[in-house]
Amino acid sequence: METRIPIIAVIGPTASGKSARAIALAQEHASEVISVDSRQVYRTLDIGTEKISTEEMQGVPHHLIDIREPEDSYSAGDFVTDAEQMITSLHARGKVPILAGGTHFYFDALLYGLPRIASDPAVRAELEKLSTEELFAHIAAQDPRRALMLDPRNRRRLVRSAEMITLHGSVPERAQRAPKYDVQWVVIDPPKEELRPRIEVRLAQALERGLIDEVRRTRERVGDTRLNELGLEYRIVGEYLRGERTEESLLSALSVKLWHYAREQKKWLRKLTEASPLQDRS
Repeated sequence: METRIPIIAVIGPTASGKSARAIALAQEHASEVISVDSRQVYRTLDIGTEKISTEEMQGVPHHLIDIREPEDSYSAGDFVTDAEQMITSLHARGKVPILAGGTHFYFDALLYGLPRIASDPAVRAELEKLSTEELFAHIAAQDPRRALMLDPRNRRRLVRSAEMITLHGSVPERAQRAPKYDVQWVVIDPPKEELRPRIEVRLAQALERGLIDEVRRTRERVGDTRLNELGLEYRIVGEYLRGERTEESLLSALSVKLWHYAREQKKWLRKLTEASPLQDRS
């Protein structure tokens, strides 16, 4: 039997402290961190994605951050290719790769592969007419298993999943049952009464640090359609910039939406803990 490369995967909902734990583990193992985040791959999206700063990295090398321009696309397939190369490189240097991030679909794709299903342009065109919230609600109703794996903010992935559900009734199971790597899961899952205030504090700090200006610059660069694909922070602030909501409403709207997202992440964590033995849980 082929020996699988060992990796450490740090997972948890937004604002749970994944980055700090990953850095501590990387220092403990004299290793490096691979980001598992579908938005931190984009340059200039710093405040809205809570991208870790150079100072916060504490000298620990981080990979798959700032590798694309916001106009570009970056798919789960791209992530798998890049992450596999980094894991192989780190392993060859005698290091245990530390993977950390909140894009759980990326973890799933890396460990179990991606389904290969043909696309139907007509079906996709109809699904594109739905809002991001409507797409996720449709997927959750038709294929709850798939919904647990998805980022409710990733519109492009939601459209693709909804397309597969429309064509096949559900998203097909992975052909690969066992994970490709020998995973030590590190789960950070604070209770609601601790996590929700963290989210609100982080959002307030993001607005103070210039989130609105960052979204304004991004909107001028990529336009509203692409802006909406970059996550709820960019979409909601974009609504303010278009005069569709007040500045005073931003914090409350973002807080509600991000807490909903954190709840979906927690569901995925519960699913994982039921299926996998966990070596470390906080």
